[in-house]
Amino acid sequence: MFKVVGVVGAGQMGSGIAHVFAQHAYKVLLYDISEVQLEKALTSIEQNLERQAKKGVIFETSIQGILRRIGVTKDLNDFSACDLVVEAVNENEALKFDLFAKLDEIVGKNAILASNTSSISITRIAAVTKRPDKVIGIHFMNPVPIMQLVEVIRGLATSEETFEAIGSLVAKLGKEMAVSQDYPGFIVNRVLIPMINEAVFALYEGIASAEDIDKGMKLGTNQPMGPLTLADFIGLDTVLAICNVLHDGFKDPKFRPCPLLVNMVNAGYLGRKSGRGFYTY
Repeated sequence: MFKVVGVVGAGQMGSGIAHVFAQHAYKVLLYDISEVQLEKALTSIEQNLERQAKKGVIFETSIQGILRRIGVTKDLNDFSACDLVVEAVNENEALKFDLFAKLDEIVGKNAILASNTSSISITRIAAVTKRPDKVIGIHFMNPVPIMQLVEVIRGLATSEETFEAIGSLVAKLGKEMAVSQDYPGFIVNRVLIPMINEAVFALYEGIASAEDIDKGMKLGTNQPMGPLTLADFIGLDTVLAICNVLHDGFKDPKFRPCPLLVNMVNAGYLGRKSGRGFYTY
């Protein structure tokens, strides 16, 4: 059904989404406002494909063909030929609303607009378009080429046809789908972010060191990485943004972000991407 897939945002998530679509024979157009970010994304995709080849996931001879299926652009108007657009920009509601309103005017009337948001209401995003029935949430997990889960979120107006098309697409990408209703945090972040936030509170209150909190959760609950290491990997600004979405959406004090998390984001200690978070990189 989908011939040309547009991806908005060439950061870690956007480049991963572009990688997976191109790997599964879809033609991809990757957009970003930054030329440097687009170049960085293509380099990252090539390196990740080479890693996959070394592990035997793909043939080394297929790498150049996959890369040729990815085009880049700094002009949203180039998305006019796309029949699916996946938005993967920062967790900023105003930014997403602006993008979806613009995309709604650019793409064809039958095109589906999807958001990779991890927490923001699909119903609210859909409401800024003239096609709310064709707006849906497709939340890939990070790193996209490796993680098997895709959360699919139906807005209040998402049609059955749109949902079935995306369900079929997820299967073609070799992923597993978990379907969520459109409430703050959906499934994964509704459970995960409060756990991370509670781990930050444990550190803030002096219950244990970051290392011991992570060790406790890794060895005590068999998680592949501790919650504070995971927060650094996600980005503390993203963790805080989702905390705020949960707190604002449910008006429940149990979702309030830890003051230490707020301070760290204000200081620019965002985790791996800034070189410093709960750990130094």
